[in-house]
Amino acid sequence: MSFARNVLVQSSFTLGSRILGLGREMLFFAKLGAGPVNDAYLTALQFPNLFRRLLAEGAFSQAFVPIYSRTQAEEGDAEAARMATESLSMLFTATLVLCLAAQLAMPWIMMVLQAGYRDDEKIFKLSILLTQITMPYLTGMALSALFAGVLNAGGRFMLSAAAPTLLNICLITVALIYNDPTDVALAGSVAITVSGFLQAAALFWGVRRQGIDLHFRLPRMTPAVKRVVMVAVPGALAASATQINIIVSMSIASFEEGAKSWLASADRLYQLPLGIIGVAVGVAILPRLSRAMSAAGSPEETRKTIDEGIGLSMALTLPAAAALGAIPFFLIEALFRRGEYTVFDAQMSSLALMHYAWGVPAFVLVKVLSPAFFAREDTVTPMRYAVITVLFNTIVGAGAFFWLRAHDMAGFPGLAAATSLAAWLNVILLSITLWMRGHYRPTPLLVSRLVRVLISTAVLTAALVMAIHYRVEIEAILMGSKFLTLIAVVIGGGLIYAIAAFATGAIRMSEISRAVRR
Repeated sequence: MSFARNVLVQSSFTLGSRILGLGREMLFFAKLGAGPVNDAYLTALQFPNLFRRLLAEGAFSQAFVPIYSRTQAEEGDAEAARMATESLSMLFTATLVLCLAAQLAMPWIMMVLQAGYRDDEKIFKLSILLTQITMPYLTGMALSALFAGVLNAGGRFMLSAAAPTLLNICLITVALIYNDPTDVALAGSVAITVSGFLQAAALFWGVRRQGIDLHFRLPRMTPAVKRVVMVAVPGALAASATQINIIVSMSIASFEEGAKSWLASADRLYQLPLGIIGVAVGVAILPRLSRAMSAAGSPEETRKTIDEGIGLSMALTLPAAAALGAIPFFLIEALFRRGEYTVFDAQMSSLALMHYAWGVPAFVLVKVLSPAFFAREDTVTPMRYAVITVLFNTIVGAGAFFWLRAHDMAGFPGLAAATSLAAWLNVILLSITLWMRGHYRPTPLLVSRLVRVLISTAVLTAALVMAIHYRVEIEAILMGSKFLTLIAVVIGGGLIYAIAAFATGAIRMSEISRAVRR
């Protein structure tokens, strides 16, 4: 299966999951608004989001897949299955212990995550309860990550991309059944944990269908498991830098009522291109890089793979980032402004989205560049850079937040800007290291393609600005519906970008036809 085909499969199912996720968020924001209960619920969501991006989309997969792929290629399927079984037993035990420890330490953990609500006993206790309910999701997600890694290493991307829809289905069901904000938050937390184990069950079924025998055994620190751990632990910090930065921002935002909700609604939108494009390219590129760097591979294949990953991801990401930055209020208002979520909330959230928007290409590039290290089983270098960017984000974000608050301005936009700056710092550090080590240098062909992508994106941006200028007239044609207007603008903008991209050569028809045929 071609690289473009793998990305297409992963992106298509991820897109479906993200659309369901957006519908879920629309329902939850309408019922919870931007008040303290939603802040408590969003705090409880931070751990599931971290575990999902860390395990299913990040560190464990990026550590496990190269090792599994090489074991399979060099020692055979039976040895690879044995290594996966040993890793499964150790991972399950470790996450179970971590989950229990976190449950006991939750009041102290919440002193950090909900520092701004320490004096509000009701909301503080609700935050503790909701987070304790969602903690077992860690174990379900850990199992899902390993099963998905086995499938992805074998070129099977469909089920691992489709499984996350179970989370959204569970939460949408909750939002349709309950109306009281506290009931919605409690039931939603239970649904998160249930969905984690449903995903694990679905992926385990997929692994068994491939004839791979995975089972539990007494955990042992075998050489194979130790190899995975030595790569995965530093990789955990490396792959989760963006998510850790978000948690830091959310913790600081608790000192400004409503700021968590404003950042969260903006986060949902910029996570769309990151999840659909960045994660899809990162997942598809890793097995291919691992094979290219094995004994049977070649440096030319490695360079070509990274070139293709950067070119394809930026051709899809830059227009998305431009849209988020050009029409942030229109997007937030059309999607979230209903029920308890007011126009003022939409205005505040759009400020955060503007600052997240220019960081989106960096968030995606980190997903594309990191596998170039992970495929060599080098997770220490990205880990060091992740620590640097987290420290940078914490210092700059906290400084900007409290400086703005001291001058009677909203502090949360400073947090969003710091997160984007930290992502670009990460990209710069990763790129310089790959260049200096001679592992990767962009070709003139890639640079030329990126210029064509920028030209096409400029055309799209101009079209979006014009559409907003005539927004009232467009809404009148579409019966005054903001949502229909948004759909029309998105479809129209997509067509304009597609025409410009094909005309300039930013996107090649050969890529599309190969992806569809293979």
